[in-house]
Amino acid sequence: MNMTALQTFLAIVDSGSLVRASQKMNVTQSTVTSRLKSLEDELGQVLLNRQKSGTTLTPAGVKLLRYARVMAGLWRQAQYETSLPAGLEAVCTFGCDSTLWHGPGKAFFNAVRSGNPEMALSVHRGTGRDLQAWLAEGAVDVILTYEAVSGGSQTIHPLPAERLVLYSNRPVTPIKSDPYYVFVDHGADYRRRHGESYHDAGIARINFDCPSWAMDFLLENGGSAYLPQYMAAPHVARGALHVVPDAPVFRRKRNLIVNDSAARNWAWFEPLMEKLKATHPD
Repeated sequence: MNMTALQTFLAIVDSGSLVRASQKMNVTQSTVTSRLKSLEDELGQVLLNRQKSGTTLTPAGVKLLRYARVMAGLWRQAQYETSLPAGLEAVCTFGCDSTLWHGPGKAFFNAVRSGNPEMALSVHRGTGRDLQAWLAEGAVDVILTYEAVSGGSQTIHPLPAERLVLYSNRPVTPIKSDPYYVFVDHGADYRRRHGESYHDAGIARINFDCPSWAMDFLLENGGSAYLPQYMAAPHVARGALHVVPDAPVFRRKRNLIVNDSAARNWAWFEPLMEKLKATHPD
């Protein structure tokens, strides 16, 4: 099977049309059409319905899509590994939730980098959904995420839970009914527990779904918000933020999920996981 034709199929699916796929791949539309036809001829199936408004997958196209993403991901990995310069023997491709980079993400990265000088590292930032898809496709070897869904060839390694603490720029701040309270969305489970604890507190005027943005807002404009303890700690140390006493503390699960076929060749992985679990509480 021609890998270029397979990548063209994915470009059409992801962009929604042959025209946009040709622009994305920087080739002519006739080239995209030719590559798609060669793939369909090889499989003996029509993969896409062509319409003026764009393209849609046929039943055969839906079946191929899952395998195409896996094969394309493995091909990228193979290209990366075979082109490594002298002195590097393998590569670890790491996907990390952007919120988790400053903390367990950087700890994992630094431990792999310092303990395995023969290994190249490739780091990718993504949402929980992105990371799960990349791991399933073989585009990454290991992910750090708040999610805990894995397939049969993946292993979940729970890390110490993230502590979400109520902080304020003022030394004295009410726990409830603070007019300057900023709501930070830390996920569905957090929303439920927060609602139970603050069911009578009213609705926050300002909301963020990114804790680092919320922290920047507090530092620049003042207010109170629930933030990861590790993220707020440096600002507490210098007196810019204060813990609100007696406020409920919430916990959010964090997981490192690894592709078992990759970890099978990593003698360093299990000892590193034990170290991270023991030395990286929030």
